[in-house]
Amino acid sequence: MARPRPEGSTGSAGSTGARSGSSSGGSTAPVPAPRPGGRAEARRAAQSKGRGGPGGDGGSTGQGHRRAGGRGKKPARNVKKVVGWTAVGALVLIAGTGGAIYFKLSGNIKTIDSDALSKERPPEAAADANGNKPVNILLIGSDSRGGDNSDLGGGDAEGARSDTTILLHVYADHKNAIGVSIPRNTLVTIPPCKLPNGKWTKEQKGKDVLFNAAFTVGGSADGNPACTQNTVEKLTGVRVDHTIVVDFQGFAAMTKAVGGVEVCLPKDIYEKDLNEKLPTKGSLVLKKGPQKVEGQPALDYVRLRHGIGDGSDIGRMKRQQAFMSSMISTVKKKGLEPTTLLPLADAATKSLRVDEGLGSVDKLMSFALSLKNIDLHDLKFVTPPWRYNEANLDLVKPDADRLWEAIRADRTLDGKDATGQQPDAPATPEPPATPVAPPTTTAPAHTAPAVPVKVYNGTTVNGLGAKAGEALKAAQFTVGLVTQAKSTNKVTTTIEYGTGQKANAEKVAELFPGAILTPISAAGLNVVLGKDYADANPGGAGTTAPGTSAAPAAPAPLPTSVTEDARSADDDICANTTYGSGG
Repeated sequence: MARPRPEGSTGSAGSTGARSGSSSGGSTAPVPAPRPGGRAEARRAAQSKGRGGPGGDGGSTGQGHRRAGGRGKKPARNVKKVVGWTAVGALVLIAGTGGAIYFKLSGNIKTIDSDALSKERPPEAAADANGNKPVNILLIGSDSRGGDNSDLGGGDAEGARSDTTILLHVYADHKNAIGVSIPRNTLVTIPPCKLPNGKWTKEQKGKDVLFNAAFTVGGSADGNPACTQNTVEKLTGVRVDHTIVVDFQGFAAMTKAVGGVEVCLPKDIYEKDLNEKLPTKGSLVLKKGPQKVEGQPALDYVRLRHGIGDGSDIGRMKRQQAFMSSMISTVKKKGLEPTTLLPLADAATKSLRVDEGLGSVDKLMSFALSLKNIDLHDLKFVTPPWRYNEANLDLVKPDADRLWEAIRADRTLDGKDATGQQPDAPATPEPPATPVAPPTTTAPAHTAPAVPVKVYNGTTVNGLGAKAGEALKAAQFTVGLVTQAKSTNKVTTTIEYGTGQKANAEKVAELFPGAILTPISAAGLNVVLGKDYADANPGGAGTTAPGTSAAPAAPAPLPTSVTEDARSADDDICANTTYGSGG
């Protein structure tokens, strides 16, 4: 069954006695043991009452500006993504300090095996004319009870779960980045995934298949990050370059290491707001207005759901994004001070499991250095447009697809080309290729191969991929996919072919004058359209005057359902921290 277990009450139950940590920037104390009761106890209570019926196809079709997490649905805490963003931010700052930090941190790093990734993946991003490439990092939050996670509210003993996932896209100019939060109860297709015993599952899809179930495939105590990555790639068409799994064991220590984080709340928060099962409102936990939190109060802030706004996960996600922004800002302001960075880096790396491409201090530092020029204003947070399907969510099409297309094309939310391409830059040298003679405009007389051809538009000319797809269909080829390539500055059209497909690639290339043939390790046939094809096929957005070069057409603006609720990391900490009314 793909649907994960339901959540119990968020927050920790128990006494209203003294709480350690700071909510006002004063002296600090060790992180306390959790209050009695807590997440696991609340979950057991919820499970003893049974669960609601499955989601279905007959739910509301209202857009995503509706309450998330209806009554009877207890969404999970999303504290994990705070750890992920903070860890990345911390690594940016510790890069270059060298020396003892390298030796100190090297023993902390744990890696993820990569042999469970799908055999059919989106294409890698091509470098632009200046050698710049975008990077996509998948941040997965795990609530395994391993280590000290159970003391901080980790999941039950039946295996790791993931309730929060962020796809972080670092643009090729390495001056812009966007973090896309994928809702945990989004209805998705989970592709075949590798189990701990080496076997592969069958594809799962339907009204009961939720996104966060991918991490639980196989029931491993460490979760299945490869299955989550496979699912994200299938959902978005974006190739993931690196995966980072984070827990919140080191979260409290990290907030203490930076001396607390500035946050803001529109009202006072009491014990009952953290645990709605308490009979009275209890003691004051967090005060109204700006304040500095660390340790337990910081955990309470990012876990808070009830008693503010409409009590939904949407409001909680807004506060978490504000918290992440504030903490990264705090780390930047601290500067490269070893007394701050060493404990922060130690806590951050203890919270991470990374793919083999990041599995050493040197690799992490190299990655961190690539992020150091991103200004806070150019770090954005968004959630893809969604709507209810009973208790679960559907991503709204075509709006969500437009977001994925913009990421693949390396376009920012405001439509800026962030590939780093210079207007008159020379083309990147093409790989060894086989020139193909120009064909006639009529379809060639041959038997088309049965293997589907995937078409990737490597330009910014709208509709070019569809035009190529129609030409292939007219020549009796089967078109399996038409989509935007990750790089939009392709100069020469390329026919990519897998093992045993060269003859078929030559047949495809007959339709594309001047195309080159390039072998690839993946199976299948791909057509990656370049500027040469756009120039040879004027019309619509790509039309140019005779004798002139075709200027790339500006893509259509992203829909407001994507952009209107985006948050910049330098936004006011008191702004946009609630959703809905009530509380």
